[in-house]
Amino acid sequence: MRFLPPLAAVAACLALPLAATSAVSRPVSAPAPAQHRPPVTILISIDGFRADYLDRGETPVLSRLAAGGVHAAMRPSFPSKTFPNHWALVTGRVPDHNGIVGNKMKDPARPDETFTMESDDPFWWNEASPIWRDAEQAGIRSATVFWPGSNVAWGGTKPKKDKKTVTGGSRPEDWLEFNQAVNGAQRVNTVLDWMHRPAAIRPRFVTLYFDTVDTAGHEHGPDAPETNAAIADVDRSIGALVAGLAAMGQKANLVIVADHGMAGTSPDRVVWLKDIAVPADFTTLETGTYAAITPVPGHEATLAKALEQHHDHLQCWAKDKIPARFRYGSNPRVAPWICLADVGWVVFDKPPHEVEGGNHGYDNAAPEMAALFIANGPAFRAAGKLPAFDNVDVAPLLRDVMHLPPAKDADGDDQPFRAVLKR
Repeated sequence: MRFLPPLAAVAACLALPLAATSAVSRPVSAPAPAQHRPPVTILISIDGFRADYLDRGETPVLSRLAAGGVHAAMRPSFPSKTFPNHWALVTGRVPDHNGIVGNKMKDPARPDETFTMESDDPFWWNEASPIWRDAEQAGIRSATVFWPGSNVAWGGTKPKKDKKTVTGGSRPEDWLEFNQAVNGAQRVNTVLDWMHRPAAIRPRFVTLYFDTVDTAGHEHGPDAPETNAAIADVDRSIGALVAGLAAMGQKANLVIVADHGMAGTSPDRVVWLKDIAVPADFTTLETGTYAAITPVPGHEATLAKALEQHHDHLQCWAKDKIPARFRYGSNPRVAPWICLADVGWVVFDKPPHEVEGGNHGYDNAAPEMAALFIANGPAFRAAGKLPAFDNVDVAPLLRDVMHLPPAKDADGDDQPFRAVLKR
């Protein structure tokens, strides 16, 4: 619902000639001053938008925003999966510290439950505070379109006996449950409708999420025509957002990110765990670009001996031996063993498994996993391309733009942006 009339209707009314209903000259009132609109901060995620997609000639809008602001190839956090990285972007904490260590995980405190991408129990999310919570507490009204975790009553509790009831907790003032059937135009129009609201209930921090580039990359691979078409389509959607904001005179600081990149995969590049270890010795929670493996009780030594051997196209580590650069392995939700495939390869427990055209979750330093980053708006200088940085630096940047104090527990900081922010 729009709270103000469309601008075209306003312009038409202003263009009507004054009716000469009286010979008495009447003073003409001065036009009402334009409504003051402080800049809105909009965080946009294009799921699976690899950094070098920007070089394909499919993105005139994004390329123009990058040229007029700053852009970079951003390192995702490990594992380079959707939910861990979306939570890292809005908490400033790596998955090992923000609690969302995978798209699927278990917690020793609740051994009979499994987290999936549909889990909205605050228990899984409460380890790190999202930026919209701090913004709301500072009086900055927030609204989210489909951002992973924004539908969760953060800080609340959900009793085990009543899975539908949440006690306490908070969400953004406006939030939408994810629905893939809602297309890009509808998502953009939702944000524009929010911007038409009266100032008292108009959001000043907004998140917006697009999933189609990731879907195309999975189904067809990163280099497929279908993926290029999805890239071009989301660019048009962002163009509609930019045009709509300009038409209403709404300045915006746009921070456009991706959660990870995408690498091509093939049925010819599969490592089978059944050929490495005895299937009776272990269970798997996640497989694909990496395997999260738990030994069967009593089989720990046998499994360790098998996984510690050299394996072509696969590296396996006990969680306390994962290389420090991954910043991963201290959280109790991380599986006892992680086996990471080489980029372009996948690892499965046993057939049958379908191999899609593309996948992510690899080493977060791999170029194929590099994610899009663009920032443009009145808070930013036109400084071009920045050196690569970690995605946990985005939340500190957003805090600067919204004049929020630094978070005490952040894993990132605003150092990559200090020279490009207008103070």
